[in-house]
Amino acid sequence: MDFELTEEQRLIQQTAKDFAEKQVAPAARIHDREGQWPGDLVAQMGALGFMGMSIPEQWGGAGSDALGYALAMEEVSAACASVGVIMSVNNSLVCDPIHKFGNEFQRKEILTQLASGKALGCFGLTEPSSGSDASSMDTVATQDGDHWNITGSKNWITNGPHADFIVVMAVTDRSKGSKGVTTFLVPTGTPGFSCQEPDEKMGIHGAHSCTVFFENCRVHDRYRLGDLGGGFRVAMTALDGGRIGIGCQALGIARAAYEKALAYSQERKAFGVPLSQKQAIQFKLADMATEIEAARLLLWQACSMKNRGVRHTQESAVAKLFASEMATRVTHQAMQVFGGYGYSKEYDMERHYRDARITEIYEGTSEIMRIVIAKSELAQ
Repeated sequence: MDFELTEEQRLIQQTAKDFAEKQVAPAARIHDREGQWPGDLVAQMGALGFMGMSIPEQWGGAGSDALGYALAMEEVSAACASVGVIMSVNNSLVCDPIHKFGNEFQRKEILTQLASGKALGCFGLTEPSSGSDASSMDTVATQDGDHWNITGSKNWITNGPHADFIVVMAVTDRSKGSKGVTTFLVPTGTPGFSCQEPDEKMGIHGAHSCTVFFENCRVHDRYRLGDLGGGFRVAMTALDGGRIGIGCQALGIARAAYEKALAYSQERKAFGVPLSQKQAIQFKLADMATEIEAARLLLWQACSMKNRGVRHTQESAVAKLFASEMATRVTHQAMQVFGGYGYSKEYDMERHYRDARITEIYEGTSEIMRIVIAKSELAQ
């Protein structure tokens, strides 16, 4: 692939960097400390075109390619991982599948709102009793004429408390296993839909998630997303792109931690010289820089394949696995450079450390990524 960014991609990167440094970063500690939803920043991302980056302009998006999206995700996540994942969910797990599988009504009336940032979406796959084993979900949808009644629950739904629409998977024919799952696009104002209070989490405090409930939630068949029984395909396709987004979130977190550790090592003195002159610290910095660059290249490769319309399930899994575990390693070593100060809330390092950990879990755990990769290798 060509590693030279186009003029448009460089413009996206610079726009995202300016927005992240001037608007997102100054508020990151407040959003983390107070668990405050960054509604004003979400609105600004909509105005910048960051909430539907790869969606054509006719449907309210920015018309960017996958790499442009990756560049923006890295910059925003480096400033605040909470804002980054809000952006990732709306782009990868909501807008992309609606654009790919949606009907004319869904694209015109719903996607246009979501991609332009006038509405917010969330993605409902995980349940209290089924996470990675999505084929065993309990949520069901029963057909009643030209309507569907949905009953069940989904949890850890990022954006859930604030979303206007939810892309939700439900069983429509239990006897068909994974081929008996169908996807629906449900307005959250529909009677029978409700949310619990936001989850209390270790990190990404500004990105609210919650458990959502469907109690005979009745929607018209025009809100069915994709084919009847095609829900598993919709979900897996969305997750292929979602894993690129989360990989970029992890990359942004790691880069922010590394840059702070690099600067601190040049300012802090020990035994009369800057930490950066100590070989033990230099080796840490070298390892961090190497891993960050490797993760970025893996993510760009997955983006390149997505841009070409080539299946990228394995490449997305590889990139997400490496980038997420890399972020955990890098933030760990960056905190070591800071020493005791890194453990203090006076510095951003402990926030980066906490935020990095979730990237190994959501949108496919590291264990599931290894299963995906191994199956792909064994099938060759």
